[in-house]
Amino acid sequence: MSKVKVIIMGAAGRDFHNFNVYFRDNYAYDVVAFTATQIPNIEDRIYPPELTGDSYPKGIPIYPESELDRLVTELDVDQVVFAYSDVSHAYVMDKAAQILAAGADFRLLGPKATLLESSLPVISVCAVRTGAGKSQTSRRVADILREQGKRVVTVRHPMPYGTLADQVCQRFSSYEDLDRHNTTIEEREEYEPHIDRGGVVYAGVDFGVILREAEKEADVILWDGGNNDLPFYKPDFHIVVVDPHRPGHELTYYPGEANARMADVIVINKIDTADFENISTVRRNIRSINPNAVVVEAASPIIVEDPQAIRGKKVLVVEDGPTLTHGGMSYGAGTVAANRLGAAELVDPRPYAVGSMKETFEKFPTIGPLLPAMGYGPRQVKELEETINATPCELVMVATPIDLRRVVRISKPCHRVRYELQEIGQPTLADLLSERFA
Repeated sequence: MSKVKVIIMGAAGRDFHNFNVYFRDNYAYDVVAFTATQIPNIEDRIYPPELTGDSYPKGIPIYPESELDRLVTELDVDQVVFAYSDVSHAYVMDKAAQILAAGADFRLLGPKATLLESSLPVISVCAVRTGAGKSQTSRRVADILREQGKRVVTVRHPMPYGTLADQVCQRFSSYEDLDRHNTTIEEREEYEPHIDRGGVVYAGVDFGVILREAEKEADVILWDGGNNDLPFYKPDFHIVVVDPHRPGHELTYYPGEANARMADVIVINKIDTADFENISTVRRNIRSINPNAVVVEAASPIIVEDPQAIRGKKVLVVEDGPTLTHGGMSYGAGTVAANRLGAAELVDPRPYAVGSMKETFEKFPTIGPLLPAMGYGPRQVKELEETINATPCELVMVATPIDLRRVVRISKPCHRVRYELQEIGQPTLADLLSERFA
């Protein structure tokens, strides 16, 4: 029998994982291409021979997703596997219609085909949307486990935007590790807060290799999910964060709804800043799809370095990039802090944006008068720096999870806006983790 020809649609994360665990040594299939979207500068590369195995001695080419119709026809493709996250159900079916019209089958791979099993307990923290508060929830879980005397190793959802052959398995425990691996701003936002707490983070491309290395120095593996993707490791305890600022998204985004249905614990975050009606909607939706999940209510209180410095100032707010872009939010913690602390004006950076920053605003017109902290490579980091410094403001409020001043030179007064998870009422995550893992 001839092999089934496959294209995997992705964004340098789930796509590579699905290949590694399902297709790499599966001789019934021939993966002829990856396509790439969402993230800049990841197409027109090769998934390298070091990662593809014996069946693909030249590696596998990666094309822009815009070429998908041509590729299906010219390569005589039988199946197209959709393998990226944080998109609406309508978007997924629109892609399905495109593939079916081109003549191929459209496929989604589920947990049974893609979850790796660990010899250690695995706690996963995922979400229904980017920007729901997953990162601070992961940090909170790690803190609780360490207080219980456990060695925690965090494994982060992939973000391999560099040379893939060099990113098979990466370990981060210091700022020097971040520099040595040439991490992007998005990667630093996820790794640095764990490092600040004395934690160890693994990431990379081959999560089988990563798991074996992480198990050598851990009592518990903490899966820190990305976007609203499903975990890569089979969880013993699955925590999912929902966002009442976007009520209904827990039922209408892929694969966030699947996460909510699978959850052991659902954290309703941001209840201190969301409307009561929206919180009630999220509660009803959760009960309708997963009545057995334990619900934890939480806030993400905002901490500003110098609150008095904000009042009356014209400020530029720099927010977490993915939250504003494919997360679809029009504001974040920096905006909330600026309004709460009496900023006179949010200065619009769009007229001063340069290069890829200008392109980001054109691609995501709903962002508004905020600056997403985009930094997927040295050129974009430089353009972010130039945009910040060109914007005529009195103060820069940086609401990214890292101290952006370590990465870019900001020529104006600058204050960080930070946020951590704080459970409201009972049960708390500490109660649930003690009951399950103490």
